[in-house]
Amino acid sequence: MDARQETNASIGVVIVAFNTGDDLIACVESLRHQAGGSPCIVVVDNRSTDDTMAKLRAWAARTEAETGQKILGTDPADAPAQVILVDSGFNRGFAGGVNVGLGVLAAIPAIRHFWILNPDAYADEGAARAILNAAAAHPGYGLIGGRICYTDKPPRIQMDGGRVNRWTGVTANINLGRSPQDLPPPPGSALDFVSGANVIASRRFYDQVGPMREDYFLYYEEVDWAMRRGALPLVVAPDLLVWHHAGTAIGSPTLERLASPFSFWFKYRSRMKFMRRFNPLGLPVAMAYATAKAAQLALKGAWPQATALLRAVYGLPAPKVVRDRLSPEAARLALSRGSRQG
Repeated sequence: MDARQETNASIGVVIVAFNTGDDLIACVESLRHQAGGSPCIVVVDNRSTDDTMAKLRAWAARTEAETGQKILGTDPADAPAQVILVDSGFNRGFAGGVNVGLGVLAAIPAIRHFWILNPDAYADEGAARAILNAAAAHPGYGLIGGRICYTDKPPRIQMDGGRVNRWTGVTANINLGRSPQDLPPPPGSALDFVSGANVIASRRFYDQVGPMREDYFLYYEEVDWAMRRGALPLVVAPDLLVWHHAGTAIGSPTLERLASPFSFWFKYRSRMKFMRRFNPLGLPVAMAYATAKAAQLALKGAWPQATALLRAVYGLPAPKVVRDRLSPEAARLALSRGSRQG
């Protein structure tokens, strides 16, 4: 099908949910009300331990009663259900949950664009159309990204794509904290990766590169994915806008909030894994940089964060604050020695 003639039905969305509550419903609602119609939506429950799934089912029942439409199904064959709910079996981490959803979408031949969207984000009503326009303009694309803004008022940019330092492993959010007013997004050539909170992969990319690596568990999956793209270009869709609450599930940092120890441990553990894979010669530099960061945190009194960071960097067992938040199955995946060493 010519990309210029595609409809939203050629877009499949993966949302990985874990204890996301009402944010998940707002995310799904934003997709259902896209200009041009709802794309195919797959919600992967990473075995939420709260009432997230109960809320989703109650919302679906109310919406079905109000509209007379089939809203929620558990199998792609349940068409015309707008949302397919899939149980991942256990908390597989971000990439593991994404891969479950991608597997469902890849089995649907009509899906040409795989959109991964965070559950605590919601899309502007023109987002799907912006994706298709970008795909039409760049038919050989690998990954498409757009603008992610915080939900705060006045609006501020969280990310217009990312860069990664090959020697320290540090990632940088392009245009972080800036006002989106009259600020154009960067070209795709200025990016090293697209945020996993809002990234679109072409079917060609998925077929050539494969799914995300799951042993990161959290953080750096999308950076790794982009680094394996070969000659497939990164593209920025200039009108693609997503609003993001940020950090609601794992305590990721915002402009005003320091990341949680849980977030620090996984980020730095994944950073070291990334360096081992893509520039092992830079690993000593990355470790030294991270150690200096830990000292900075300690001087500010953030001892739990500093301790978690150092344990991650030097391959020590995860602190109790990390272990206590993981189910036995998730812990086996996330905390195994092989998972740490890359």
